[in-house]
Order: sequence, then C-alpha cells, then structure tokens
Amino acid sequence: MSLHHSPRQSQLLSSICIYSNLPSLSSGKKSCSTSYKVSRGPRFESLRCQSTAVSGDVSIQAEKGFVDRNVVQRSVVRLGLPSKGRMATDTLDLLKDCQLAVRQVNPRQYVADIPGLPNLEVWFQRPKDIVRKLLSGDLDLGIVGYDTVCEFGQGDEDLILVHDALNYGECHLSIAIPKYGIFENISSMDELGAMPQWTADRPLRIATGFTYLGPKFAKEKGLKYVKFSTADGALEAAPAMGIADAILDLVSSGTTLRENNLKEIKGGIVVESQAVFVASKKALLQGKDVLETTHEMLERLEAHLRADSQFTVVANMRGKSAEEVAERILRKTDFPGLQGPTISPVFCKRDGKVQPDYYAIVICVPKKRLYECVCQLREIGGSGVLVSPLTYIFDEEPPRWRKLLNQLNI
Repeated sequence: MSLHHSPRQSQLLSSICIYSNLPSLSSGKKSCSTSYKVSRGPRFESLRCQSTAVSGDVSIQAEKGFVDRNVVQRSVVRLGLPSKGRMATDTLDLLKDCQLAVRQVNPRQYVADIPGLPNLEVWFQRPKDIVRKLLSGDLDLGIVGYDTVCEFGQGDEDLILVHDALNYGECHLSIAIPKYGIFENISSMDELGAMPQWTADRPLRIATGFTYLGPKFAKEKGLKYVKFSTADGALEAAPAMGIADAILDLVSSGTTLRENNLKEIKGGIVVESQAVFVASKKALLQGKDVLETTHEMLERLEAHLRADSQFTVVANMRGKSAEEVAERILRKTDFPGLQGPTISPVFCKRDGKVQPDYYAIVICVPKKRLYECVCQLREIGGSGVLVSPLTYIFDEEPPRWRKLLNQLNI
C-alpha cells in the first residue's frame, strides 16, 4: 500500500528529512548503510561498522514499550549524565579530575560539552532516562548507578558495563522491616518468608520504587505470598503508617532506617551499587567515534581511579649496591611497588670525593597502608621518607579495555 501526500505535506516531510539527516519519507526509498574500517591496532583490523538511520522519537517508543533498536545516525557521540543530586555533583567532579571537565554555558540547559572530547555531546538526564535512552539509541554512553542499570535495563544484553566501579555513589538495595511488633525477632529473609501471617488473602506488603528488581528478588528467594506496591520517596514511613509491612530501598549509611525504627535482615540485600560507566553495545559496534571516545574516557578513568588509591613514597636507604637495597625491600617488606622498587644512587661529597652513600627508593603504596609501609621502611634502614599523592597511573593497556573488546568480539 502506498502513501499519498499533498504537495505541502511532501515539502514538509522533505524538510524534516534534510534537517534530521533521514531519507525522504515521500520518496519511498530505504535508508542506506555505510561501512568503514577502524584501524587502531590489530584487534580493530577486522571491525567493520555500519550506521543505519531511523525515523521517529525512539525515546517515546521506549516509554511505550516499542523500541526501535537501530542507532540514530548522527555526527556526534552522546553521553548521558545525571542531572541532579549528589550523583550529578560527584560525576562532574570525577570527570574534572580526569581532565574531562564538562562545560555548561547555562546551568538550566540540558546539553553541554567536554572541550577535551570535541566530538562529544553531554546530555543531562534523570538516571532512569539515561538507561532507557541507551536502549532506545538516543544516547551512546552514560554514567549512572548500577542499581538503575539493573532496574531499568532489566538484563538487556545491549547494555555493557565499561567500568563497573567508579568509587562513588556506594549503596545497596535492601529489604528493611520494623524493629517492633511481629518483626521484633525476625532477622533473616528465611524467617520473614516463613512467618504464618502471610497468606494468599494477606500477603507480605513491600513498598518500593524498584518494581522490576523487587518481584524478581522475591521469586529468587521463594517468597510465596508477597505483594509489591509502587512508591517514591519517604518509604521509611510506610510501615509506621500501616500501608506496608516492609520496604525495599537504597541504603547507604543506614542512619535513616535506624531513625525510623527499621532494620535490615540477613539475605535481604538485592544488589550492591555504585556509579558505573555504561554503553550501548550497538552504539559501540556501529559507531567508530563511539568506540574511540569510550577508549579515551576509559583510559582516563582507569588511570585516575587507580592513582587515587595510592601514594608515591620516596625514602633514602644505606646500602652497598642498588641490588642489595632492592633485595632488602623485596624480602623484608610487603610493598614492592607496581612492578618493583625504583632505586637510584644518592651522591654525597665526602673527603673531596663524590660517592653514593645512600640509595633513593621510589614505590607506590595503597593509601590505607601508608603508615604500615613507613614503619617497615624504617625497620630496614629507611629515612627521609617523602609521601606524595598520585594523579594518574597509565597501564600499557587498561584491563577493562581488553575485557570490553572481548565482549564485543573484536
């Protein structure tokens, strides 16, 4: 069946297609695929990317459950970032520390850029919308909480975790019940599910905003009589108000639960969460620029996060030779450095002659074990210990990059 348009409609459709880089709907022609070869090392040589133009607002399609899985053809890579709250602030701080500061001309605008990545657009969105738009093709990359990926991604294979531990936004999704009444002696999920109060006519009522993960978790735990009700905000008040028996919500410190006479129980944690860097698999495979941008962002994130947990320690140590000092460090301390200690002579002038009396050692140590390292160095003759923060530690190739390439079969 063919579609007939008035001259005015045909002109309008042609204008829309020119603006959006889509084929003319009135022409009846299908969109063309373009292929190209990426040359960035041997593992890329066999990669051929295709980009296909699609029409329609795929975000609306995703909301209604009708998602066109093709990636919209465009000339820039789109990165989704949280628009509000602590997650948004911490994300911008991390990117700034990685020399990827986001430039937002107007704080009310939803589109920004990163000068260090000229082919990238930053879109500020609600976390759940970032996941939805990754699946619909409106976004290519995103930074959100892992709990959001699990809840709104629902196990979709098109979502790939590029970096699964950005070291902020730590929390966990957990079942919490009152400390009082019939729950006073309940301390585990098994005990909660076995309570005789729950029947087909009177199931365990759990208030939550996680309407996918909640029922999935209950099924995995074998809870027979349970009913989830949708709720947003102030969930902790639901049991006291009598509108729920328990809640399923994100917990960080647990202070809010304790202040509302609620408690977590053994086996009640649904998922551990923190900020993650996620991408659309189709976008990575179909967009050359997406893969290259992902590679650069991942390298910067990996290098900074690895360095952020370490200190550089420099100390002077007497010894007969660099080899003798190295042997002492490797045999008598727990801190060999990244691949091993760097040792160089420290020259002093004595009796008119310049000679090495000391050797300087340089190692990287975990921040949490700094004082332990200093004590061990003192025990083997170390002195003049200097401690400096690290900004980056670049590997020859980030392990997560190799993992990503394997997931993409590249």
